[in-house]
Amino acid sequence: MARTDPMGVGLKVLNRLAQSSVIDRFGLRDATQKVVYHGARNGFKAAGTAQRTFTKVRSGGQGARPSTSAPTGVFDLTPTDDQQMMVEVVEEFAREVLRPGAESAEAVNDTPKEILGQTSDFGLSLINIPEDLGGLSQERSAVTGVLVAEALASGDMGQAVACLAPSAVATAIALWGTEGQQQTYLSAFAGDDVPAAALAVAEPRVLFDPFTLQTTARRSGAGYTLSGLKSGVVRGSEAELFVVAAEVEGRGPSMILVEASAAGVQVAEDPSMGLRAAGLSRLALDDVQVAEDAVLGSVEDYREMVRLSRLAWAGLALGTARTTLDYVKDYVTTREAFGEPVAYRQSVAFTVADMAIELEGMRLVTLRAASRVDQGLDAAREIALARKLTAEYGMKIGTDGVQMLGGHGFVKEHPVERWYRDLRAIGVMEGAVLV
Repeated sequence: MARTDPMGVGLKVLNRLAQSSVIDRFGLRDATQKVVYHGARNGFKAAGTAQRTFTKVRSGGQGARPSTSAPTGVFDLTPTDDQQMMVEVVEEFAREVLRPGAESAEAVNDTPKEILGQTSDFGLSLINIPEDLGGLSQERSAVTGVLVAEALASGDMGQAVACLAPSAVATAIALWGTEGQQQTYLSAFAGDDVPAAALAVAEPRVLFDPFTLQTTARRSGAGYTLSGLKSGVVRGSEAELFVVAAEVEGRGPSMILVEASAAGVQVAEDPSMGLRAAGLSRLALDDVQVAEDAVLGSVEDYREMVRLSRLAWAGLALGTARTTLDYVKDYVTTREAFGEPVAYRQSVAFTVADMAIELEGMRLVTLRAASRVDQGLDAAREIALARKLTAEYGMKIGTDGVQMLGGHGFVKEHPVERWYRDLRAIGVMEGAVLV
């Protein structure tokens, strides 16, 4: 695992919790919060409802970059003390808050603002922002990002995606932003009032390829005219800032920073098969004018963004698959048929064993990929393997989870049918989250 700075990210997270009112608001024990959800919105509507103003800082110099850890030659899966502290905080939050509220959040296709505010209290958007820009650490840690994604998804993947969406935008700006872009936007993510933000990559078309984009940015005066349609945009109706993937004239596929208040930006709800609590939307860009300095990073940085996004989805798959396995193990050992637990049947026992083996394989490959990212090594192959295994075996674990419960697996009385639908997203979603 990657080492962290001496003060410790985990300790900083606990300090933020101690200084905030989050403990009083949900106590890390109270699973019966009453929340106010947002009403449904139909049709495309202008997204420029945000009151926040991002004060532009003009500077083309390279911004601050998180450092990478030096290779040690040893592949160690043991989390550092800092990582373990952070994961324990997030796991308890997922267990006590996200999991009890998952059914209600899915019913309204949204994650409550109270819950999103609580993730801000323990610095979820700060993990990969450099310390001198208001973040938690000077060192890059994709491993920590994967562990946090896994821990959140163990509660509910849909709400986890909603919680991680602002962090994805903050991470992208921290990794590839210019000095001006970082000074303009990162201070908002490092403050107490973290803006809703979304990384918009996917497009609503068959066999979507993130490197062959139909969203375009054409040269127009001193900037670009952006046009296209994006899907799978997390909390699009509330987002104040988007990082949009587009084919930029003269450059190729790139990331572009788009503020929700820009003319021509419209959103519409786009409820999906799974991840309903993420509040997925479509984002329509109708001749949106952006300045030349709105382009974020290079074409190679865009490729790296796609890889790191896929790594984050792999982490989410681990959390939901682990929860599915735990639920199934408990069910088959307590459910009786013909006078004995169904786990005594060989076919059931072998299926559960296969689920455990598949989960361990997924986790090993995903953490190895994240470890190589932290060391600054080429991780393209490992990330591709993690994507392949988590998409294939994550879906299989979801299917086997439903099958092991028989008729109970098909009804909403048990959560495995929701986990099955959420796990299906791993192989089709692009963007949205980032480590």
